Amino acid sequence: MQEIIRQLEEKRERARLGGGEKRIKGQHAKGKLSARERIELLLDPDSFEEWDMFVEHRCTDFGMEEQTIPGDGVVTGYGTINGRLVFVFSQDFTVFGGSLSESHAEKICKVMDKAVQVGAPVIGLNDSGGARIQEGVASLAGYAEVFQRNVMASGVVPQISLIMGPCAGGAVYSPAMTDFIFMVKDSSYMFVTGPDVVKTVTHETVTAEELGGAITHSTKSGVSDLAFENDVEALLQLRRFMDFLPASNREKPPVRPSADSPERIERSLDTLIPDNPNKPYDMKELIAKVVDEGDFFEIQPNYAGNIIVGFARMEGRTVGVVANQPMVLAGCLDIASSIKAARFVRFCDSFNIPILTFVDVPGFLPGTSQEYGGIIKHGAKLLYAYAECTVPKITVITRKAYGGAYDVMSSKHLRGDVNFAWPTAEIAVMGPKGAVEIIFRSDIGDPDKIAARTEEYRQKFANPFIAGHRGFIDDVIMPRTTRKRICRSLAMLKDKDVKNPWRKHGNIPL
Repeated sequence: MQEIIRQLEEKRERARLGGGEKRIKGQHAKGKLSARERIELLLDPDSFEEWDMFVEHRCTDFGMEEQTIPGDGVVTGYGTINGRLVFVFSQDFTVFGGSLSESHAEKICKVMDKAVQVGAPVIGLNDSGGARIQEGVASLAGYAEVFQRNVMASGVVPQISLIMGPCAGGAVYSPAMTDFIFMVKDSSYMFVTGPDVVKTVTHETVTAEELGGAITHSTKSGVSDLAFENDVEALLQLRRFMDFLPASNREKPPVRPSADSPERIERSLDTLIPDNPNKPYDMKELIAKVVDEGDFFEIQPNYAGNIIVGFARMEGRTVGVVANQPMVLAGCLDIASSIKAARFVRFCDSFNIPILTFVDVPGFLPGTSQEYGGIIKHGAKLLYAYAECTVPKITVITRKAYGGAYDVMSSKHLRGDVNFAWPTAEIAVMGPKGAVEIIFRSDIGDPDKIAARTEEYRQKFANPFIAGHRGFIDDVIMPRTTRKRICRSLAMLKDKDVKNPWRKHGNIPL
């Protein structure tokens, strides 16, 4: 018995060391934590239950039978974040560069399968050199097994990828199918083909950071939802982020008690909208003043800035916030913002998170680049997402809501549950000046007539009352009461139950 216990402790110690002290120090020298240190920081103290610590690869080619390390380059198991169950896998770059073998993939698949069965989120801490070349197609098969589970878990349990090192080639497609991707600046990157291949094929010279670094993917491609300064910040912010999410699609979002009164009046909102309809204002100020304690966790803050998405709480309950941002492109919808918001809306709908929409949208962005890029199909993604969505939907039109963009932004016609407008709201087919120049084309040469006609149009149509007469707006509210009215609406809708017609799945305009 004593001998078995001694062997057990030896194996455990070897597994905990991964690739050894020297390689762990190499990680630290790059400003990176080890795989186990990351788990310790992410999970509650002493909550981690590790699985498959003794698993080793089965490869016998290229001398690999003489190179076995318990755990095989990935630490897997489950634990808690603020007392709530999560499953986690953390790739260990000190073991064969974190490369994925058949056994490595089997460990990941095991925790993903169990997460779906028990209804708990899956968090992947990615730090891998890719497929283990010595294993050939067996490694590729391992990736495909993980991909299949990503798809099966989609919309069932939240899946979060935190890229903390290299993630290249086929490895990128597992994070791509998860719900959110976070990256670490200067130490993580993602690309399908690396700089050397790019140079050979296209003759472009580019660094790994420029090609697929955290800044690139959080500002240019939109692949990454957030970029953090270092491992510690990334893991601590991930803990905060997980507090907003339900454990699975079978649960409602978590509730955190708040001292912020749902009846709070915010008088400064009465003067938020400038008198000049062409002057911008910061929609983030409105969000901060309406949600609980000003706490807003924004997603993709540096990408497609003309629309804002993120999580907040109202009366302690998680809500998803979607808002046009007049400070960027006047709040127009374009390809990038439509895709960004559509994916967010679909996530919220999958996990029973009510959606709060603030509207100030003059329309879709015009131009050949948008039309050639497929704005028609991409804009339809957002429309489709809102129309299909069955969670509580509350909409507040603060200023402009013109044309098709009015319809798209969670209008009453797309089954918006409660639709409010501020007195400053302008709900119309188009802006007054553009409308007048079409209706009274013959008067274009007379500026005074056009100005008079524009004012007449503004008085008659550019206000919330025509929509109110039709019942398309449930009430015109004073801006100061926005929080109170939203909280009351959410309380009323908390047991909302709407079913879409049965179908295998819809065909979203991809």
